[in-house]
Amino acid sequence: MKKETIEKIKNTPIIYNYLRDNSNHYRNLYRDDAYLKEIENLAKIFYKERTIDKIEQLKNNIDLINTFLSVMK
Repeated sequence: MKKETIEKIKNTPIIYNYLRDNSNHYRNLYRDDAYLKEIENLAKIFYKERTIDKIEQLKNNIDLINTFLSVMK
């Protein structure tokens, strides 16, 4: 594994935490450094950091506030 790959893992908390929880991905990283992009995508899905997930969370919060306001009437 290249030094740049190791530095990116250490400096990106989402990737670092995902690899700590799912260490079986290290095997693929040692074979191919380009696999880091796939790990980053998997980590975003796992921790719900994608844009789609953030929009869904915002929608749920708005629905909750709307329900709360309708109950208060």
